[in-house]
Amino acid sequence: MKDLVDLAEKVAAVLASRKQTIAIAESSTGGLISAALVAVPGASAYFLGGGVVYTRQSRRLLLGVPDAALEGMRPSTEPYALLMARTAQKQFSATWALAETGATGPTGNRYGDAAGHSCIAVAGQVEQAMTLETGKSDRRENMHAFTVAALNFLLQAVSK
Repeated sequence: MKDLVDLAEKVAAVLASRKQTIAIAESSTGGLISAALVAVPGASAYFLGGGVVYTRQSRRLLLGVPDAALEGMRPSTEPYALLMARTAQKQFSATWALAETGATGPTGNRYGDAAGHSCIAVAGQVEQAMTLETGKSDRRENMHAFTVAALNFLLQAVSK
């Protein structure tokens, strides 16, 4: 966890210095992104909240995204991650939002993605998304890799 908090400290420094805020909507990382960000002392200055959006029900309840909003879009894709990030940003009135969705393993997800697949998106002053394929089936290893990638991706975005 130390390496995650080290990355989160860099994100926190940028956000705090600019008086900006962040909201998180994560799935496959199971709360690791949020945990890293709130492990930094003073997190209340920039961390507004978030949720582990792991199921359809949690997407509806935590983000207020109805199933109909996904017409023509499949989960575990960059457009879906962007939808989650945009929605979290709006729900929390945050400067930034980060979303992550994917398949940690040991098998793939029901959408046809192999284990080790993650899509990450940032919404805020810039919007961007990325896909990560680790090629591994180890669940914990993938959760960690997805979190590292998400924090690095967020750091790049907020540092622009």
